[in-house]
Amino acid sequence: MWDWNYAWSILPDLLQGLVKTVQATLGGFLAACVIGLFMALLRRSDNRFISLPSGWVIDFIRFTPLLVQVVFLYKVGPLVLGTYIPSLTAGIIALGLHYGTYLSEVYRSGIDNVPKGQWEAATALNFTPYQKWVNIILPQAIPPIIPVMGNYLITMFKETPMLAAVLLAEMLLKAKSRVASDFAFLEPYTMVGILFLLVSYPSAVLVRRLEKRLNQQRGV
Repeated sequence: MWDWNYAWSILPDLLQGLVKTVQATLGGFLAACVIGLFMALLRRSDNRFISLPSGWVIDFIRFTPLLVQVVFLYKVGPLVLGTYIPSLTAGIIALGLHYGTYLSEVYRSGIDNVPKGQWEAATALNFTPYQKWVNIILPQAIPPIIPVMGNYLITMFKETPMLAAVLLAEMLLKAKSRVASDFAFLEPYTMVGILFLLVSYPSAVLVRRLEKRLNQQRGV
């Protein structure tokens, strides 16, 4: 039966796990935004020696499980780098790489939707490649894809329990520790589910409102 006193007693511990979960999610998302844009630009390169390998790397990361990538990075990374990688850092890098490949496709669709005339106008005005991308293309390509990026952020948040595999003290690992020490299953796992819901649902509502507002601004 549900024990309210026990549930309240484990809440501070689970909230500490929530903080780690949010840190990993936000860090991974920021990394994914940068990596994704970089990958998208590489894949759009006119040089096939750049675009083809970039596509292979993107496909390889997309079609291998995130859990395998996290464990591989945590276990093999120190052997290659010669230094210990903290679990939070390993988690952020793994999330950034994994979701960066998905965001690269999102960026690519946004860039492809920029009207051809905008590219031609920037070329006619003798803009440098940097000016063309920063002043013309990206300001038009990114706003329409922001809702999709927001959905990936929520998905990433829900997948952070995988980082328990590298002993990151996120919510699920905290709950497992409580189960192992207190032999109580109902309260820890139920409260973890509630905490995920309390963050995910409002975030999803905000993304839907943002998407609606952007569509209104674009007249869609």
